[in-house]
Amino acid sequence: MAGLFDLSGRTALVTGSARGLGFAYAKGLAGAGAAVILNGLHEETLAAAVDELSGQGFDVRGMTFDVTSEQQVAAVFAQLDDEGEHVDILINNAGIQHRQPLVDLKLADWRRVIDTNLTSAFIVSREVASRMIAKGTGGKIINICSLTSEAARATVAPYTAAKGGIKMLTRAMAAEWAGHNIQANGIGPGYFITEMNTDLVNNPEFDAWVKSSNPSRRWGKPQELIGTAVYLSSSASDYVSGQIIYVDGGWLSVL
Repeated sequence: MAGLFDLSGRTALVTGSARGLGFAYAKGLAGAGAAVILNGLHEETLAAAVDELSGQGFDVRGMTFDVTSEQQVAAVFAQLDDEGEHVDILINNAGIQHRQPLVDLKLADWRRVIDTNLTSAFIVSREVASRMIAKGTGGKIINICSLTSEAARATVAPYTAAKGGIKMLTRAMAAEWAGHNIQANGIGPGYFITEMNTDLVNNPEFDAWVKSSNPSRRWGKPQELIGTAVYLSSSASDYVSGQIIYVDGGWLSVL
């Protein structure tokens, strides 16, 4: 059984992994044996994340680039090609939030959220998949969805639109790439304690709502996503494609 989940000999790229849930995914894959490329926009934050995981004996490196920039992404993969590095596993985790009523929302803010949460997954996955197809060995692509891939909340319209889109992008990837032995799936985290959610966790009204609306009566912990990420990255999921696994404590089941 252990061999099903062993990622030794594989290289994984996790976007937006200098902190938060992305860091948890990166650590989990590294713990399962993968060599992991961490990504972020801020060199100091990324370097600290790499140092932390390296200090625990994991095989990790950092690459600073903007996942919304077609030019920067292409340059990074050209560099990896030159180094003989092949990405076997991609987790499209990079994302941002912008909370504002729709009637007050500026187009620039809409585009920024859509570009970061949705378009970046297309840009990076296209580079990864084209190389997986050319090499003929297949691979794993995991897109990070959300509860808002299924249910809307007020004031987060661009995020909701992006996460609904990433769910269907995942299925489009499966439709096109499953024949190349590329499994594309999604993880839909529920409400987790992260830096992005600090204000919500510290808001007594919202905190009470999360706990009362969730059958598990609590927020999720980042480490509780690792098992799903490793499963979808491993040989255990070789006939699973186009699926979204919601890790939400049962929240969607009681809507």
